[in-house]
Amino acid sequence: MVNLPVIDMIRTGQNIGRLRKQAGLSVRDLQDIFGFATPQAIYKWQQGVALPTIDNLVVLAVVLQVRMDDILVTDTAARVQNSA
Repeated sequence: MVNLPVIDMIRTGQNIGRLRKQAGLSVRDLQDIFGFATPQAIYKWQQGVALPTIDNLVVLAVVLQVRMDDILVTDTAARVQNSA
């Protein structure tokens, strides 16, 4: 058994909201930056219902002026069977 990190979607979402506010940005600001027609995707990220795609995560890190690792919250409690 190997301990592998698993993304905690709820805590990552809370983190996105905290970092957004810390950067002085509104949900509407992010919506405009990403060119989304509605803010739903950003709300889903913040609620932990969905995660940003990799390309959106890269942009989010630049906009929030943090590393991608600073956005994602991982939990290493998940144990995964390593089948070699």
